[in-house]
Amino acid sequence: MKKIFILNGPNLNLLGLRQPEIYGRETLADVESQCAEIGRPLGLEIRLLQSNWEGQIVDWIHEARNVAAGIIINPAALTHTSVAVLDALNAFEGPVFEVHISNVHKRESFRHHSYVSLRADGVIAGFGIEGYGLALRRMGTLVNG
Repeated sequence: MKKIFILNGPNLNLLGLRQPEIYGRETLADVESQCAEIGRPLGLEIRLLQSNWEGQIVDWIHEARNVAAGIIINPAALTHTSVAVLDALNAFEGPVFEVHISNVHKRESFRHHSYVSLRADGVIAGFGIEGYGLALRRMGTLVNG
């Protein structure tokens, strides 16, 4: 099985509780369960991680360089601010997909810019937590050739 890191940024530990009118009622545990179920038949092992700390996310991206076939990342607020996350992703050689639960283009203008998109091989926004599954299916196609 090929390992896929699913990285989640600040405040996603509150998924299901924080602004459910924007992010829905599903939790990060629901995301993990859904992704494990989708990944298994694709031959993908999921490692879902979440941190509110930019440096921790950078460290996980560095770790992924040695053990993961791909990265799916929802950088949350770091999307719009973190050159450090972008630089770390630029050092990763596998596919990278950026996922956003909400449609960031219908929200505040500062959310329209993403540093991560400069590296991402694809971006999914506005599909709720189903966006993770969409990214995972595409990841399976790419890493399984």
